[in-house]
Amino acid sequence: MKIAWFGHVASARRNGIVSYSRMMLNGLSQRAVQVVFFFHATRERHLVTPPNVRAVRIGALDVLNRATVSSLRAERTIENVLRHERPEIAHVSLSFSNLDSSIPELCHDIGIPAVATIHMPYGPPGSWWGTAMKVLYRVYVNTFDKYDAVIVFSENQKRMLEKYGVENAAVHVIPNGIDTEKFSPGESDYKTELGARLLISYVGRVDPEKNVSVLCEAFTSLDLPDDHVLVIAGDGLDLGRLRRKYDDDPRIIFRGHLTDPREVQRILRSSDINVLPSSVEGLSIAMLEAMACGAAMIVTDVGSDGEAVRGAGIVLDLENLEGQLPLALRQLIEFPEFREELRARARQRVVEQYSLQGNLDKLVRLYRQLEARGQHSIYGYRN
Repeated sequence: MKIAWFGHVASARRNGIVSYSRMMLNGLSQRAVQVVFFFHATRERHLVTPPNVRAVRIGALDVLNRATVSSLRAERTIENVLRHERPEIAHVSLSFSNLDSSIPELCHDIGIPAVATIHMPYGPPGSWWGTAMKVLYRVYVNTFDKYDAVIVFSENQKRMLEKYGVENAAVHVIPNGIDTEKFSPGESDYKTELGARLLISYVGRVDPEKNVSVLCEAFTSLDLPDDHVLVIAGDGLDLGRLRRKYDDDPRIIFRGHLTDPREVQRILRSSDINVLPSSVEGLSIAMLEAMACGAAMIVTDVGSDGEAVRGAGIVLDLENLEGQLPLALRQLIEFPEFREELRARARQRVVEQYSLQGNLDKLVRLYRQLEARGQHSIYGYRN
């Protein structure tokens, strides 16, 4: 089988959509699936791809690391490569660029089914971020409907798409998956290196919607001893301000963007508690990695995160985040038996429901279904 994959390879920050492309390319390659990988130009001079993956670079303009505008020649490049390679399926990681809507049309003209994974976050309907994402989803409904199938991360997200009017595209729930062997409980010397008895971590972008400032405020409000440490791993718009604000508190450590995944693993394996206090999410890969490493989880009930953690961690109401987060931290700090129970539950939840192998099994089955139905499609795939 040959797949055309439209995704992402690099970011100045730890970014879930980048991690998704990297993991899926590696997983498909290991299954001997041939992949033609379309990606946008990055700062990296040398892109290392797995076996069976051919990389096709597209010029682009990056807008504040939030949106991508493909070059004027991008569509012609994509069309020429697709006609030459003749993949069975095209898979687009949304949002890819301003070509999100035209890629499925181009694929159908050639006779290739197109599937999209929707990474766009969403939040509670009554919140500012929830309202903003609701508008974005409604704007994108017509784009979603141009694909033969769309992949979402939870049943809640599926119901939302159907409510907003996605009718032509089949909606499939295939949650993010992570390598549960690579990210697993294990020995780590990071706490010893820091002189920490208890370690709380946050891994991800340090942007306003992630509410890292609320986490720092909750941590400092508890008046914890010096051997209780908060580690923030990630880069973003709020990083400089928070570093300046908490410069005199040695218990709060800002690591910035970590390029080595082994260092992320080392931090997560040492984490007693991991917190994701976001206002808006899709399904956080960083959260799943922390769960797989056996951290006790505290997350907000946004996107698909609450659905993933409920019953295996503490899920907070976003509207009362400032009041609930210190209480949740205090509960996990003061009751170690409860904390250990949640650590075990988090690991079990990921192994059972969010493993990369399970994700790939479902994805390949979907590819086969689309390929088999292609000749009967209204688009007239493959005679």
